[in-house]
Amino acid sequence: MAKACTLKISPANKGKVDGFCTNLNNQVQGFLSEFIPEKIQHLDNLLKSDVFNVKDLTSLHAELNIPIPDPPTPEAEDTKMETDKEEKKAPKCGFLKENEKLQKILNIVLPEIRTFREGCALIITWISHLIPKIEDGNDFGVSVQEKVLERVTAIKTKMETSQTNLNKYLTERGDAVAKASKETHVMDYRALVHDKDEGAFVDLKLILTDVRNNYVEIFDIILKNFEKIANPKGEDKNTMY
Repeated sequence: MAKACTLKISPANKGKVDGFCTNLNNQVQGFLSEFIPEKIQHLDNLLKSDVFNVKDLTSLHAELNIPIPDPPTPEAEDTKMETDKEEKKAPKCGFLKENEKLQKILNIVLPEIRTFREGCALIITWISHLIPKIEDGNDFGVSVQEKVLERVTAIKTKMETSQTNLNKYLTERGDAVAKASKETHVMDYRALVHDKDEGAFVDLKLILTDVRNNYVEIFDIILKNFEKIANPKGEDKNTMY
């Protein structure tokens, strides 16, 4: 006959875990009842502000301190052939700053994404902790927990992808600026820099809109299914509310 497997945990260590779980429940209570409603209102006001309602996207263009070269002359072509044999020098355009207008917007959006992801991680940990022991019987509440957990995880992953794409903007813009400073006679590279900036603004506004809407969705799905999430087996337990 197989021996029963048991895990021995000292009362002191179990108390540490219980303390963490109590603190987790308190954090989730504050997150759902206070933080999310206030954050939704804050983001909604932010999206209605002038910062995110720019009609003329050309107003977001940053000045490129890259001199436009004179048309080539025969003498210049001969000189170019000689200099091509020498070591290439750094462009004479000087220090090229980032787009300060968009950088300010990035400094607004990126922290909001980080805060949202941390909130999702909190909810995921909380729901995972509430999943009961697997056994025969009524498991409808458990399936609700799993569906909510799956949805919150998917939303968190989507936000992580959005953050990665915003980081790519800086890399791609930097490459475009580098090309514009190197190939100073190619105007398309300058236009590419401005195009990157305009596209980034549109993306930033849409991402912040997603953050707000995702807060609403998470709040709504948990509120509607709270009883099944907090008490999946329908037992007499104290809930947060």
